[in-house]
Amino acid sequence: MSGATGVPVRLLRRRGAPEEPLPEGEALVDRFGRVHRDLRISVTDRCNFRCVYCMPEEGVAFRPREELLTYEEITRVARVAKALGVRSVRITGGEPLVRRDVPTLVAQLAAVGFEDLALTTNGTRLAALAEPLAEAGLQRVNVSCDSLRPERFAAIRRRGDLPTVLAAMDAAEAAGLHPLKVNVVLLAGVNDDEIVDFAAFARRTGRVVRFIEFMPLDAEGRWAREQVVPAERVLAEIDAVWPLEPVPDADPSAPAERYRFRDGGRGEIGVVASVTRPFCGRCDRLRLTADGAIRNCLFSDDERSVRELLRDGASDEAIAQVLRAAVGAKRAGHGMDDPGFLRPQRSMSMIGG
Repeated sequence: MSGATGVPVRLLRRRGAPEEPLPEGEALVDRFGRVHRDLRISVTDRCNFRCVYCMPEEGVAFRPREELLTYEEITRVARVAKALGVRSVRITGGEPLVRRDVPTLVAQLAAVGFEDLALTTNGTRLAALAEPLAEAGLQRVNVSCDSLRPERFAAIRRRGDLPTVLAAMDAAEAAGLHPLKVNVVLLAGVNDDEIVDFAAFARRTGRVVRFIEFMPLDAEGRWAREQVVPAERVLAEIDAVWPLEPVPDADPSAPAERYRFRDGGRGEIGVVASVTRPFCGRCDRLRLTADGAIRNCLFSDDERSVRELLRDGASDEAIAQVLRAAVGAKRAGHGMDDPGFLRPQRSMSMIGG
């Protein structure tokens, strides 16, 4: 017998009833043997930028606030995920720092005891929040920055300014949030002439610069393969100036291929080649959207909501079943090269990176 949520009634509990803890360390393993240890948590679909590769400049419809998970609901899902073997959490959006009092959520997640707790941001509000976030238990941040030229930065982002983002990087490091990673989405004919400039930035600052291939997750649906700047080209251009070598003992499940400068220079280069060199075979990520959907892949519309379970008094085991089901349904790859590939209905800002 099932309730309205589709979860067996025996797995639902009365509000206030004692909760049976899940056994710690139970693994989320899919049909292909991939063990899922990473949870990306989106806290909002709102953003104060309108990047050309992500959101339209006007007319964006956001989820009503009552549809978004509360911090307590997010933390409960994260606690269940940890009991199932998840070890790292990244807070995303939209832009996560436009949601009020994010340090409160960070403190709640830090108390769960994850090995790694990070956040991805566009940097506009980071300078003021860096110390509170670090004090709450955040370990590191990724800051998005697609150009080192102020006018071009403004044209790509359509809001905000480069000096604010660069100052935020300094503030984050001063607060102890490191290693700091800089995410660069490359667009052919737009900012792909800055590859070596960003490598020089990595060497000068000691930061990790990660070049990300443009993916078919823009809200306007204008993505085209010819706009993608292949990771192979990125590495070749940098290597021609400063020879690179792979970082030894890098995490094989991480989305970025990591390289260091052979001459011992500071900084590091990463490439996230989702389009040209898919890393699906080693993917260990699950995603929780701001409105409570569990997704097993950025490029799949297969999702299962936990919001009503949370609000109907479901047990932790019922939530765990949703996580297991999502992992169990994960495909071998994103299928972007398949003739029948359909881009996801949700854009990146609605899913969370």
